[in-house]
Amino acid sequence: MALDTDKIIEELKGATILELNDLVKAIEDEFDVTAAAPVAAAGAGDAAAAKSEFDVELTDAGQEKVKVIKEIRDITGKGLLDAKKLVDGAPVIVKEGASEDDANKIKEQLEGVGATVTLK
Repeated sequence: MALDTDKIIEELKGATILELNDLVKAIEDEFDVTAAAPVAAAGAGDAAAAKSEFDVELTDAGQEKVKVIKEIRDITGKGLLDAKKLVDGAPVIVKEGASEDDANKIKEQLEGVGATVTLK
């Protein structure tokens, strides 16, 4: 049976981040592989100095989950249900490739309502 690549790509385009995350985990479990990108061998100082884009990860929603969901909606522009799924799926990347200023602003917003956030 041949794979219908175009059909698979179309289905992936319509998937949410959470659905894609679940898919990656299922593939990793099924085939005993990892989707982690290879890391180039560089000194820690060099990597920190060269980093210009950051991923903002919601590590934990904390006690004020409703407030965190509202902030996620403002940050991502997602609807209520998608924002709730994102918060319930923590730890999860909220914003990818953000500038340092934007990443720190998002981190402050979420920590201001009790969430735990990590910049990667």
